[in-house]
Formats: sequence, structure tokens, C-alpha cells
Amino acid sequence: MKRIAILGSTGSIGKSTLKIVEAFPDRCSVATLAAGINVELAFEQARRWHPKIVSLASEEAADRLHDKLKKVGLGHAIDIAHGSPGTVKVATYPDADFVVSAIVGVAGLEATYEAVKAGKTVGVANKECLVTAGDLIVAEAHKQAKPLLPIDSEHNAIHQCLRGGRRDEVHRIWLTASGGPFLHTPRPQFANITVEQALNHPTWKMGKRITIDSATLMNKGFEVIEACRLFDMPASQVGVLVHPQSTIHSMVEFVDGSLLAQLSVTDMQLPILYALTYPERIQSDLRFPVSELRQLDFSPPDNEKFPCLRLAYEAVEAGGAKTIALNAADEVAVAAFLDGAIGFDDIPATIESVLRETPALKPESIDQVLDMDADARRRARYLIQEAGSATDRAHPAGRHK
Repeated sequence: MKRIAILGSTGSIGKSTLKIVEAFPDRCSVATLAAGINVELAFEQARRWHPKIVSLASEEAADRLHDKLKKVGLGHAIDIAHGSPGTVKVATYPDADFVVSAIVGVAGLEATYEAVKAGKTVGVANKECLVTAGDLIVAEAHKQAKPLLPIDSEHNAIHQCLRGGRRDEVHRIWLTASGGPFLHTPRPQFANITVEQALNHPTWKMGKRITIDSATLMNKGFEVIEACRLFDMPASQVGVLVHPQSTIHSMVEFVDGSLLAQLSVTDMQLPILYALTYPERIQSDLRFPVSELRQLDFSPPDNEKFPCLRLAYEAVEAGGAKTIALNAADEVAVAAFLDGAIGFDDIPATIESVLRETPALKPESIDQVLDMDADARRRARYLIQEAGSATDRAHPAGRHK
């Protein structure tokens, strides 16, 4: 029986994890939960699963949850916490032996690191953890002799394919990308792309930031960095192929020329199930309709059209603060685009400017990672504000939305 701590229980990965727990009650149980500010959903989850601890993002949300639980007789049965200390408490709870790291952004970084440090097996669905502090997290996992099991579909696919050969037999890892909604959009039209168009992903239904990152191919750039750190591969051995059908999630090419590819339904429950039951494989109903397989298209990505992918390769090759700045600047720029403050093609321009100003320093602790992250965010906000002020001066009637 795996006792699971879920960081990000009210998000899509968290909810999918709970579906797996419900489907396999003889194998999994809920130990602790960390949510955001969705008090209603956190309350329903607490009432359904009776975790030992529930942590929410803010004290006010935690107080509201406590009041609601008291009314149904669970006020003393569940420990309510909040903020970063609460998330760490959830992640390091002694009776939890598997931690699902699915909090979006660097908010889940400290708790994920502390879970690894506490000797937990961690299933990683949070890209930002490995992009910003992957070297520290992987080193600690090796020290604890505990696996980091990827939940992202692409890295989960690689993990499965790598079981087909030794690491010294691997020639290259291939990450597949859908290409996003603008795969066939001419580059000159990027300046006119709207938020609504960018949020219309052709394959996956995801949160707003990851959907925009998919449209710019930054999400694939983050996955390149994750792959380098999870599988101890240089960037030169991690390739990207545009595969619009999203049927093959990733491939591993071996030195003899053999390729192993992983195909499955586009449902995150499958990689979650794989991580939770590893090294076993167990029966499930998540079936891929092989008889419907008709066409598989592949093409190289256009790094001129989608410069975010190029920037990710440059950042991982430099390492340290560069990958931290890449993530921070992207998050700020995407938020500004969603707010209408900058255009779609201003996203990579902002990131490149921040990277240019970021020294190639190597953080020695999570606190240093967070300091570097905060500094990069300040740089990005300043650049966006300055660009907006320049636009206002040039066009007094108003900024382009």
C-alpha cells in the first residue's frame, strides 16, 4: 500500500492522482494533501479522503477550510496548515512514502526538495522544480538512493523506453511536440496573435501558462532541460521532433540504430499510474485504439519561428542561474501576455533580454535558487514596464492590446 502525499491536490494532476487512488484502493491511500486557494474543492477532498494534513496557500483559506471541517465533525481529525511551511509539512509527513509534486511554479520547489531530502520517492509533475533546481534535487535523490519518477507524459515515456537498454547504449533521446496552435502560422502574423488563439491548443486541455508555453514551444524547452537532468544526458543528445498527432509521447534511439517509442492514450492518469506502481505494471482500462492508428508525421522544429526552444538549449548548456532566469522570465512574460500588456512575440524577446543580463552563477542551495528566481522576475517586470512606457510615449492614445 503506497501512502501518498499530493502537492497540488486541486489541480489537474492532483485530481487525476485521486482518480487513480479511487480506482486502486488496494494499492494506494491518501496520507496528506496540499492545495492552493480552492477551499471548496479542498474541503470535498478532505471529507472524502480524511488525510492527516491539509495545507492551503494562505492563512485565510486555511481558516475557512478549518471552519467548514468543524461543521462536519472533522475539525480535530485533520491538521490544517498553510503557506510554504504547511506544504513542506505535507511533503515530509513521516507516514507518507510517495510524494506527487504537482504544484505549478516555484511554489512547490522547497517542498519537493525537502521530500527528497526526507527520503521519499517523488513523482515529478512540476517542470519548474527540475528546470530551476534540478541539479540540487537530483543530487539529493542520489544521496538518498531514491528514484525521481517523471509524471510528465514525455519524460514518463522516456523512462519506460529506457527500460529496454542500458544507459551506455543510448545514442539520443527524442522528445515529441505537438507544435501547438501556430505550427503552420506564418512568422509575420505572430505580432497579431490573440490570447484566445494562443489558448486554443490542438491536443491537450491544460492550464493557461502551460498552454501558452506550448504555443511558444517554451514548454518543450523546459522538457529538454528536465530530460538532461532526470536522465543525466547532455543537451546535444536530447532532440525535439514536431509530431502533431501526439500519438508517440517520446522515443529513445540506441547506438545500434534501434528506436523504442512509447504510445498511449492522451490521458495523464496513465503516467501517474505508471509512477505510482513502478517497477510493476498493473492492469488498467486506459487503452490505446491501435486499430485507429493511421498516420504519424514528424518534422524538425523551426527555431527561428519559435526562439524559446533555442533559448532553453542555450540556458541548459550554461546551467545554473540561466535556467532559473529562463523559467522566471517566461512566467512573468506569459502573465503579461495574458493580461494584454505585451504581444505574443514579445514573450521570447523579454526572456532573451533577461538571460542576457543574468550571470552564469551556480546556486548552492534552494534559498539561492529562490533569490535568483526573484531577481530574474524583477528584471523581467522592469523590462516589460519600460517597454510599455515607451509604447505609451510613442502612442499616447493607448497601448496595443
